[in-house]
Amino acid sequence: MSSARGGTDAPTRPTPPGDGPPPDGPLVPVRPVRGDTHDMRRKRPPALAFVLRMDTLRRLARVMSLLALDFAGLFLAIFTALCLKAWALGALDRAAVEGAWSQARHLISFAGLVTTLLFARSGLYAGRAQRPGLTRIVAGLFQTTVVALVFALVNGLDFQSYYIFYGSLFFAVAYIGLFRYGYESITGSVLRAAGYRRRAVLVGTGEHIDAVAHALMRGSDSPVNVMGFVSLSERPDNGLSSLGSVDDIGDIVEAHRIDEVIIADPAFPEQEAIELVDQCHQRGVTVRIAPSTMEILVHRAEFVPGQSVPLFELRPPVFEGFDYLLKRSFDLVGATFILLVLSPLLAVSALAVRLTSRGPILYRSLRPGIGGITFACLKFRTMYEDADARQADLEELNEASGALFKIRDDPRMTPVGRLLRRYSIDELPQLFNVLLGQMSLVGPRPLPQRDYDRLEDWHRKRYLVLPGITGLWQVSGRADLDFDDLVRLDFLYLERWSVFLDLSILLKTLPAVFTKRGAF
Repeated sequence: MSSARGGTDAPTRPTPPGDGPPPDGPLVPVRPVRGDTHDMRRKRPPALAFVLRMDTLRRLARVMSLLALDFAGLFLAIFTALCLKAWALGALDRAAVEGAWSQARHLISFAGLVTTLLFARSGLYAGRAQRPGLTRIVAGLFQTTVVALVFALVNGLDFQSYYIFYGSLFFAVAYIGLFRYGYESITGSVLRAAGYRRRAVLVGTGEHIDAVAHALMRGSDSPVNVMGFVSLSERPDNGLSSLGSVDDIGDIVEAHRIDEVIIADPAFPEQEAIELVDQCHQRGVTVRIAPSTMEILVHRAEFVPGQSVPLFELRPPVFEGFDYLLKRSFDLVGATFILLVLSPLLAVSALAVRLTSRGPILYRSLRPGIGGITFACLKFRTMYEDADARQADLEELNEASGALFKIRDDPRMTPVGRLLRRYSIDELPQLFNVLLGQMSLVGPRPLPQRDYDRLEDWHRKRYLVLPGITGLWQVSGRADLDFDDLVRLDFLYLERWSVFLDLSILLKTLPAVFTKRGAF
């Protein structure tokens, strides 16, 4: 039946008494509601409440487990630092160990409380998908050390040395990082064995859906199970199922029991995004956004005051001033330490290269560095002497995307070279490049001249800083990633650099190398 005012069949909502126009005034059109849109946080039926209580118990078990691991790691760090100090002084006996144990028990209350609060603030007790990694752990422990030092000085405590602070920090990073890595590995294995994967749907346009789907579904152990996509325009041919339109998102997440919706388009329309987020949140579904290059850049934006329109300046991601001093100091200390520790491995590798094939021990690969200036990047020689001359004949066998040249079973490689490449030992001489100021421990990897000549203009931003021995490439899939994805990782590193990020990448490089993930 049509309304006498306006001739529409839209549902209407009567105006409450005493508020607004009288009952014979215009009725307010109401947008049809698709499905049940009640808020999932309202009072639930008994069966659902029981399930949620079980979920609460799982969350409690997760938090308590992580707390126990953090306290154990922190306690062992303090205890180890005190024992090491006693050993260095030549007084490590039973009485010294008992004294270190007693002092550690005395200090753990304050240190544990501060660490827990800072970790909680950083989201380190959040769910598996939201929990950050080693970078936040290092930052939280560093802040704990600073707070403890300031507290001790304010209270008038005198120290012959401040070793207990930085010693405990070093061991805390080692112990807590190791404990948390073990926790993530064990719980991840249990979840995979139980077949648990987060059910996700991608929303956006064809090109962006393809890129995000490719990244999420790489590898059989991906924690995300992409159920399908919802495209705003063309339907991409990526092997995924089209689940419907954006207007049907509420029905889609309920029908497919979706855990999270991932917006894979940086230009997603604002109004549709608001409606999508509302529909998902009403059903208790998480919404995530795959960042665009612009969103990454905004993290470095600096407000410029005095303008009629609020403006933010995007400064070039170069290391200067204190940042340069900090990074260069980190490189010098780190490279020297690694060279001393790995000197036996370097000697054995050099001898193996010399005895197994003709040619020099070191291969000087001329590569563009900072600003495109060429330098001799040092590597243990892993190929026969005529390798460079034979590359043109092998171009058609290239297995890498974009500007890179990679062949998994390169016929030019020596048997020893294949082993050195597999575990990235051939890269270790680049520690001398770091000492010479030509490279950094962490940064964008330097490309050979052949690859550099094939770069697009937007790729060259990665040459604004010193190239690195390792980087986000090495800890994020290595050779399994598309070239454009690798460049975006470089951009992400440049925009979010910190000494904690460098330390985190260095530590994550070790398992990436030992598991030989993506290396060839």
